[in-house]
Amino acid sequence: MRTQRMTLSVSVLALLTLAACGTESGSGSGSGDGGDTVRSDVPVTGVAWSVDSVTVGGKKTEAPEGARMEIDPKGRATADFGCNHIGVDARVEGDRITLGKPVTTQMACDEDIEKFEKAAIDAMGGELTAKLSGEKLTLTKEGGHTMELSEEKPADLVGTRWAVTTLLSGETATTVPADLPKERAPHLTFADDGTVRGNSGCNSFSGKATVKGSTITFGPLAGTRKMCPEAEMKTERAVLAALDGKVTYTIKGKALTLTADDGKGLGATAARPGAESASQHG
Repeated sequence: MRTQRMTLSVSVLALLTLAACGTESGSGSGSGDGGDTVRSDVPVTGVAWSVDSVTVGGKKTEAPEGARMEIDPKGRATADFGCNHIGVDARVEGDRITLGKPVTTQMACDEDIEKFEKAAIDAMGGELTAKLSGEKLTLTKEGGHTMELSEEKPADLVGTRWAVTTLLSGETATTVPADLPKERAPHLTFADDGTVRGNSGCNSFSGKATVKGSTITFGPLAGTRKMCPEAEMKTERAVLAALDGKVTYTIKGKALTLTADDGKGLGATAARPGAESASQHG
């Protein structure tokens, strides 16, 4: 399998670190010289969108579970269509969204997911027209390519099994290797009693995690002391460094970000229902 670690710039970081925010206000105060000055921006930025399907060349394809897309108010769109992390420059003007050339990781993916990913990238490139209906968003590209999306509801911090996907350092983000053994894939779960447990990439751990407002303060974590291959140990050192002391957390849809004052941290995704019981020995 190809190695799927690479360092990205703001693209992946934006996918995981956005705090909830409203749509940027349009130009003018709303008291212009007539009805033509009414703000027409479609509120698509700062929202976590779950991708439902794409239609390319008249063929509609349902999205794999976990496919998502987000456009931040600073001009960056990020997406994960089931395999690779994708980042692209974005400009939102009224109901028009213009996307630049995507930058993507190069992971080895399931064949069906690769086909969907290619179709989705084709559908999201260039100039799109956005149409919002309730919690549903449709992006339409010239030629009839469309992408259907739904607004994601935020997952609960406590009780959710968070699968660690990204390691953050300042304005760079490194994806966690997807070929780590499943029983040692890094993850964490917060409990009602103020504790956290999980796996850091090699060893299991548990300890105190005090949640207050938008911060979590991790106490000393106790864990097993097994030795693993260097790639797994390197991931483990980064994960444990992110779970040390006080961090700020944000949840956007199914994405959790933990960030310390020095910019180091991690990004995680809410695991699918049933994943917790399937990995109890991890």
